[in-house]
Amino acid sequence: MEGIVISINISEKKGTVKKPVNSAIVKENFGIVGDAHSGSGRQVSFIGWDAVKKWMQDARYKMQVKPGDFAENITTKGIDWKKAKVGDRIKIFSPKSEVRSPKSILEITQIGKECHFGCAIRKAVGDCIMPKQGIFARVLIGGEIKVGDEIEVKQ
Repeated sequence: MEGIVISINISEKKGTVKKPVNSAIVKENFGIVGDAHSGSGRQVSFIGWDAVKKWMQDARYKMQVKPGDFAENITTKGIDWKKAKVGDRIKIFSPKSEVRSPKSILEITQIGKECHFGCAIRKAVGDCIMPKQGIFARVLIGGEIKVGDEIEVKQ
């Protein structure tokens, strides 16, 4: 599966909406430098924007959302995360680079999670996509990632 990074999001406190940044340092066995979830069991989180848009099309969801609102670190386009499995590798590359050497490599450790009590999305609409389609990974090889980078998911 291949796609692109459309947003990188960080927050200083857990349980809050993350703010977008243009680039971030992904540190081995730690996560994204400057993010509240770094160093935890769920070092880096991903969600597919295609799935979010489809989820939001349901008539009962009338609120507007943007990348980071689900407290995900990396928002992607073109990846069907429902096909991903624990243990799959996530490789992040410079866009259209002739040299296909990944800038960072992560390993999926968890799919889905329970929303915390204060989840703003769950409070507003009574449901959240992260428990079903949120992807969590640990960093195997760190590096600097940027919005627009290419992303590849393989077993």
